[in-house]
Amino acid sequence: MTTLSLATVLAEAARRYPEKVAIVDEAGGRISYSELWAQTRSYAAGLRELGIGPGDTVAIMIPNVADFPRVYFAALAVGARIVPVSLLLNAEEVGYVLADSGAKLLVTHSAFLQVGAGAAAATQTPLANVGPLPEGLPQYPPRLDHISAGLEPLRTYVTREAEDVAVILYTSGTTGKPKGALLTHLNLVMNAAVNVFDVHPLTGDDVVMGCLPLFHTFGQTVGMNATFRLGGTLVLLPRFTGEAAIELMLKENVTIFHGVPTMYIGLLEAAAKADRLPQLKLCVSGGASLPVAVLEKFAAAFGSHIWEGYGLSETSPTATTNQPSFGAKPGTVGHPIWGVEVEIARPEVPESIEFLPDGELGEIVIRGHNVFAGYLNRPEATAEALVDGWFRTGDLGVKDEQGFISIVDRTKDLIIRGGFNVYPREVEEVLARHPSIQQVAVIGVADETLGEEICAVVVLEQQGLTADELIEWSKEHLGKHKYPRQVRFAESLPLGPSMKVLKRELRKQYS
Repeated sequence: MTTLSLATVLAEAARRYPEKVAIVDEAGGRISYSELWAQTRSYAAGLRELGIGPGDTVAIMIPNVADFPRVYFAALAVGARIVPVSLLLNAEEVGYVLADSGAKLLVTHSAFLQVGAGAAAATQTPLANVGPLPEGLPQYPPRLDHISAGLEPLRTYVTREAEDVAVILYTSGTTGKPKGALLTHLNLVMNAAVNVFDVHPLTGDDVVMGCLPLFHTFGQTVGMNATFRLGGTLVLLPRFTGEAAIELMLKENVTIFHGVPTMYIGLLEAAAKADRLPQLKLCVSGGASLPVAVLEKFAAAFGSHIWEGYGLSETSPTATTNQPSFGAKPGTVGHPIWGVEVEIARPEVPESIEFLPDGELGEIVIRGHNVFAGYLNRPEATAEALVDGWFRTGDLGVKDEQGFISIVDRTKDLIIRGGFNVYPREVEEVLARHPSIQQVAVIGVADETLGEEICAVVVLEQQGLTADELIEWSKEHLGKHKYPRQVRFAESLPLGPSMKVLKRELRKQYS
């Protein structure tokens, strides 16, 4: 039996780099690795006192503050599984996650106590709280720090088997109810290690901007766990705005920025008004397709190249990325990471994996140490997703003769207009180059004659552009069956927990 725990990532950092700063909290607190691990072991004793042990499930609702890693690693240290809950959910949605995951405890931060308490009461889940309490709160659940204060901290973590589940990540539920993706200790330790040792030339002196939500797989694995694996410093920002991020990056000499495309758009907006910009050694984009126009504008403003990658909750998350050893190709998500294989298979044969030659469009399939153990309590969904040892992503893509992977679109976002396939990503790439457009999402809306019509939902850089002008402009830049016939202007686009544009919301709104 091979034992392994994701808790090792923090325990080893404390052993190797005790005096180094692990976290810079928003409140300006600087916490060293030895302090963070001591606080974690203290919290772990509190969790044990609340009846949590190996194999139990602990749900957490905590923003990007030091209490997130403290509670996350404390739960791992007692051998429990963690369910990080999206902070964008309402009480009913949180209740669904608590019930579906069989959580034995919910730990909330005071800022989310109201929603968490409502969900916990409805599902009869025990509740504990961390973080400064709001004024005049007459009743509050037990405080993890109070419980822990009178106890002997755990000496070390409880280890697990490598294939035991460490984290359950709920997918955003684009089709039906969210599903819990089961990620093992091996999945998550490997993904953190490969991200820092095999993809980019990083060092323990690097300072990483932690503005991606830690409850989400990208912020958790690539941001927090990978930084701790390397012994770097994580600078936490609970609420992202371009201005706040630039200010904090300058103050803390941040060298590495991980973000999603909407964040890079926010940074570009703020850069236009800033006196000084941070000197970033490495910028990584994931979570959604990055328009090449944004990549080019960012390089011009910040002098930094953005390396785009691709991954899913089910792949821990990193599967492919542009990386120095293979070079970068804008508009692609690069090559598979070390130890992972990515191929293109026939989407119309769901029961087996049939590879397609390079250059042909098909479904992206993945195998390797990053592929999850299945969906919690969903044997049918697991059997559909894991076929012949490969994970079927539901994403359409192409591999070129140099091995670069391009994501064309989600299979369900494909627009079929009068029998022709139109890929929204392709249309968005073109529209994003219009000088008046800040952000754009392309969707299919029902049409009696053609089945579906192409609709562009646009956020403008500055007012003035009309729908007719944009349609005329796009006629010159896109094929006859591809240009949008409908344009809708919006103040902003609806974003999910991972800051991805929610196309299903747009389809509801505009269909």
